[in-house]
Amino acid sequence: MPFKALQLSEPVLRGVLSAGYKDPTPIQLRAIPAVLTGGDLIASAQTGTGKTAAFALPILTRLGKHAARPRVLVLEPTRELAAQVETAFRDFARHTDLRTVAVFGGVGYGHQRNELHRGVDIIVATPGRLMDYVKDGSINLKDITILVLDEVDRMLDMGFLPVVKDIIARCPRERQTLFFSATVPPEIAAVASFALRNPAKVEIGAARSVNTSITHALYPVAGIQKFELLAALLAKIDYDSVLVFSRTKHGADKIARKLFQANHSVAVLHANRSQNQRIEALAGFKSGKYEVMVATDIAARGIDVAGVSHVINYDVPENPEDYVHRIGRTGRAQAVGDAFTLVTPENADDIRDIQRFIGQKIPELRLEGFDYMPIVAGPPKPKQGQRGGNRSSGGQHPSHGGGHGGGGGGKVGYQFRGRR
Repeated sequence: MPFKALQLSEPVLRGVLSAGYKDPTPIQLRAIPAVLTGGDLIASAQTGTGKTAAFALPILTRLGKHAARPRVLVLEPTRELAAQVETAFRDFARHTDLRTVAVFGGVGYGHQRNELHRGVDIIVATPGRLMDYVKDGSINLKDITILVLDEVDRMLDMGFLPVVKDIIARCPRERQTLFFSATVPPEIAAVASFALRNPAKVEIGAARSVNTSITHALYPVAGIQKFELLAALLAKIDYDSVLVFSRTKHGADKIARKLFQANHSVAVLHANRSQNQRIEALAGFKSGKYEVMVATDIAARGIDVAGVSHVINYDVPENPEDYVHRIGRTGRAQAVGDAFTLVTPENADDIRDIQRFIGQKIPELRLEGFDYMPIVAGPPKPKQGQRGGNRSSGGQHPSHGGGHGGGGGGKVGYQFRGRR
């Protein structure tokens, strides 16, 4: 079914086509008609399946024309998501007179406040900065007719429940409320019980499943060889752009510094980077200036970059849900992608939890030609009762070729202290 069959307004349909969209994804096919009815909705789908367009397109259709007052509020858990969703609204609304503003922390108040005073129809915001403007009178929520909570599960994970409840209570009772999420944990029911009225439910795919367009594998390795294996993988695979995940901010900086010293063009994204640094890193990664981005889990749901060919988990994520979100940064919009996870013996429990969560065993591979040290199990992790170690099963990943693909590169752009 094409977009023109979904009863979108003519200007919005033109915006969809101008943005390069052709056919709606399953979540868009199911959610757009539901949102157009004006009823409440809980929608879940795997990451990378087009959830933003699933609510943005019908919302723009329902709004019609510019009214110079906030009528739509979209809450996002991170600055990066707020910026990206606001950009999506602007792209889809390019043939309308509707106005959107992004409201988030890490930057000054002046520009955002000026945009608000000019009159906007749609506010895309993180909860903390939104409440700053509500309390100083820059934003009034009395005319909100559509409230969207995007990435609800992530918002709850980050501890936003009290402020989200406060925001919901300040919105009119007569409104349309939409929940969009990649997973629907039981905690969402606690919010839905007071925020939603007889919501319709749309679920696309298993909430815990990995996108079928992603090929993922484990690479067991001794802890002391992790960076050596990362460098060898980057030299072996044929990649367009690679997202490397670290558990910690310090670890991300350390990995990025080593990659920079190895002459990779690399950017860094984590919470200790300034907002301008984060914006520059994302923009450079999207444009191809940086072929590798090293990030903490702020990026697992914080970026939407087309063409990420590979995700590498340098560190195994602590939560099984984060594994799904991390590797979901590749294989987006029905493209294909590869995801590798470097595994040490100390990660055995975490890997078992991930495999139980996604309902499948992840294959273990070895990189051909890599000089592996013996993998010896260390002491158990505190509070986790670590047992034993993983042993590789052999084999070679389909994407491993004989050449270096984009592995070396002469572009050096790592933004860091001591930059050479």
